[in-house]
Amino acid sequence: MSKPIIAVTRRLPDLVEARMVELFDVRLNSHDIALTNEQIMAASEGAQVLVPTVTDRLDAPLIRALPDSIKMLANFGAGVDHIDLKAAAARNLVVTNTPGVLTDDTADLAMALLLAVPRRLAEGSRLARKGEWVGWAPTFMMGHRVSGKRLGIIGMGRIGQAVAKRARGFEIEINYHNRRRIDAGLESQLGATYWENLDEMLAQMDLVSINCPQTPETYHLLNAERLDLLQSHAVIVNTARGGIVDEAALADRLAIGAIAGAGLDVYENEPEIHSKLCELNNVILVPHLGSATHEGRVAMGEKVVMNIIAYLDDHRLPDDVLT
Repeated sequence: MSKPIIAVTRRLPDLVEARMVELFDVRLNSHDIALTNEQIMAASEGAQVLVPTVTDRLDAPLIRALPDSIKMLANFGAGVDHIDLKAAAARNLVVTNTPGVLTDDTADLAMALLLAVPRRLAEGSRLARKGEWVGWAPTFMMGHRVSGKRLGIIGMGRIGQAVAKRARGFEIEINYHNRRRIDAGLESQLGATYWENLDEMLAQMDLVSINCPQTPETYHLLNAERLDLLQSHAVIVNTARGGIVDEAALADRLAIGAIAGAGLDVYENEPEIHSKLCELNNVILVPHLGSATHEGRVAMGEKVVMNIIAYLDDHRLPDDVLT
């Protein structure tokens, strides 16, 4: 029997591509350049499964225009905000993602930023590399300690909980806002305080970590008005999705010191970054590295393969997004 045809929009780790080649008739993107809509449609012709990534904007017109042969979108990534799920459901497409395997990597990066921004590590590194450091001084580049500070986590899912566990190791006070309060036992284990009102939480926090998905409800969740609630010494870290924060409003407030600093791994219009953010010393800008570990990316690929096999074998899908 001929192997099922799978179209992959970006280059994946070698181990993942080798596994796919073994199991499927795979159309790979060896150049690893984001495909245009026309190229996605051409690659999908005659294929049963399309494997997109966050760089592909599968909006309703593109989904409607996909070849009839496409029956499944096996997303390489946990977030699916780049896929119009209503349009996919209307076409009876199966949509899967890769949750769980990115938790530790993303939480590690969030914690790294929560430590680096208050201590001005990136700013100090730039100074040292430029040869502008003239030696130690009692008041030189003073930052803030994080132990004893109040962390507000927005979104207490897998990644939010993993951030909380790491932060507790630094004796940081854990607070969180979530659509629903988490289990009392888990809340006790994390030493976390629940805030039903996001505005009230933001006004009291020293550190804020954004760990919720981007949805129509969370787009610009941290708008200008909410950013104004933060204290001037507060630090924001975003490893979720760029659109959750009003990037222009954040840049304005960072520029005048209304917010002390930010660590950003995601942006509203990736790969473009707001020009004002690039000019600020109190911001650490990271190029969307939340899941960028060898272990994490291979695990993502393994989940994609498992979801495809389950679909082709008519078994229960491990990571079905639409049901």
